[in-house]
Amino acid sequence: MQEDNFFARVYALVQRIPRGRVATYGQIARSCGNARASRAVGYALHVNPLPGKIPCHRVVNREGRLAPSFAFGGEDVQRDLLAAEGVVCEHRGGDYYVDLEKYRYIFEN
Repeated sequence: MQEDNFFARVYALVQRIPRGRVATYGQIARSCGNARASRAVGYALHVNPLPGKIPCHRVVNREGRLAPSFAFGGEDVQRDLLAAEGVVCEHRGGDYYVDLEKYRYIFEN
């Protein structure tokens, strides 16, 4: 699999996540055809060439935790971007979490 094609699929999927919803790295990886590529999804989002257009702030880990090293300003910025879209982030044990039962976006083919 070529990295550029994988990254393009990641970016296309992330652009489908609507405002006020989130998806996990694993969901994106599975939808791109490689369930074991969660870290590659994270890297693709870390080097996001169009942060205003590709809403990487809408991607969280499998527990709903925000990225502690969110590439575009840290987890506080990610929390603020999500809050501006109506997503409530709960502070637990030093980290922020999103309720995946409430905010998870399910991709339809």
